Amino acid sequence: MKTAAVITIGDEILIGQVINTNAAFIGQKLSEVGVELMRTVVVGDDRHEIMQAFEEYHAKYDAVLVTGGLGPTHDDITKKVVADYFKVSLVMNQAVLDNVRERLSKRNVPMKRVNEEQALVPERCTVLMNYWGTAPGMLFDSDEKFFAVMPGVPHEMRNIMTEYIVPRLREKAVGQVIKHRVLRTTGIAESSLFELLGNVEEMLGGKAKLAFLPSQFGVRLRITVKAPTVMAADDIISDIETRIRSKAGKYIYSDGEVDIEDTLGKLLAEKKLTIATAESCTGGYISHRLTNISGSSAYFNRGVVTYSNESKTELLGVPEELIAKFGAVSEEVARAMAEGVRRIAKTDIGLSVTGIAGPTGGMPDKPVGLVFVGLSDAAGSIVTRHAFPDERLRFKDRASQAALELVRRRVLGLTNG
Repeated sequence: MKTAAVITIGDEILIGQVINTNAAFIGQKLSEVGVELMRTVVVGDDRHEIMQAFEEYHAKYDAVLVTGGLGPTHDDITKKVVADYFKVSLVMNQAVLDNVRERLSKRNVPMKRVNEEQALVPERCTVLMNYWGTAPGMLFDSDEKFFAVMPGVPHEMRNIMTEYIVPRLREKAVGQVIKHRVLRTTGIAESSLFELLGNVEEMLGGKAKLAFLPSQFGVRLRITVKAPTVMAADDIISDIETRIRSKAGKYIYSDGEVDIEDTLGKLLAEKKLTIATAESCTGGYISHRLTNISGSSAYFNRGVVTYSNESKTELLGVPEELIAKFGAVSEEVARAMAEGVRRIAKTDIGLSVTGIAGPTGGMPDKPVGLVFVGLSDAAGSIVTRHAFPDERLRFKDRASQAALELVRRRVLGLTNG
């Protein structure tokens, strides 16, 4: 069993009222057991559309996983369509009925006919007991095909998927392992990263896939390998990762889902370095990100938000004449802010950021999105200039990312100055 499709049912998902987190979770679990998700589709609460999706994907793929439309109301029609599709009747299941009664009793909710109907299940299906809700899961499993139906309520679906579906698929998906490794980069554009890596197809050698996944925080590189064994998959991934790091290692700050503030925090703690921040355009966001990490008190001393010109002078000692001459958004002021906060906090590193978040405030020589990031340490002070002409909140994401990355590279000796 190697391929699968996910069918999510519900008008609320089609119209964007509910985000389809179920498909993402199922896709992750399928990959973990070596089943490749080939297609996901969302259909509304329409019998014809649901039936058409069943017919197409059940014939085409080894496994079909369905979520949604199993509730007690009139618009929940999935179970009836499933019964029609497999040409069976709906029958009362006593174990499910007892479970529904017990759950409603604990909540002091009276049992009604519509609740009893949730215990109706298609004949010949394997009932997947839902101890986290009232709508059971249903499974039609043969040697060649696997058809599972789960509730759309996320925590109910996750539990049924984990408890019942994953173990069965793991047994069936023999002879194929799917593994991913994500390398997180920042400070380099997607196109530049692609050029830096050179001939990607040659690097992969026909043994893997490489996806470029850009965001305001950087570009994630996802290596995907299909192999007969875990060891073989790990060997291929390790070889490709080594090749990527040999060319773009400077820009890689972590693997997996580790954020840069976590990576930087570990680095500062290991080297017993302390840091203080002075922020203008990011409004304390850098401090927020640094202190999201448990144990950050070991290296984070303080964060100062100096939004106004007066606060830069009063709290950091930035000379008024410096601001008057170069402007608050300038290399000179960024340097003075970093040096000022380091001096006041008596830390190893002072970090500053000043810029124009927009959408107003830009000028021809200083457009919206302009950011200066300053860093001061025992070796001296450096300032980097960036352009992040983006929506205001994304601007803050990108500016804070650039600031944290500057510290990471400085600590590792990857910057000049």
